[in-house]
Amino acid sequence: MNYPSLGDAIRALKLDAKVSINNNDVNQITWLDGNPTSITTTQIETKLAELKTLHANLKYQRERAMEYPTIVDQLDELYHNGLDGWKAKIKTVKDKYPK
Repeated sequence: MNYPSLGDAIRALKLDAKVSINNNDVNQITWLDGNPTSITTTQIETKLAELKTLHANLKYQRERAMEYPTIVDQLDELYHNGLDGWKAKIKTVKDKYPK
């Protein structure tokens, strides 16, 4: 997931919302669908703050995902070094990027 944007916040509030956003500015949103559910600027800002917090809290997951061996390599590790060898390999990544 890329860093959350206003568009992400609006879609989290109404998945099928149709909007145009200029300069990623909450005051420059044009509702192409007429904003039928009357989403407010405050709701958008609140949701965006929630998404940014979630994004920050899950940083360790993104970092781990980039460093874990591929599934093929993990299976090879299991075959050659057993479950304990595989766990040790995975643990190095988990230890590098703790929750």
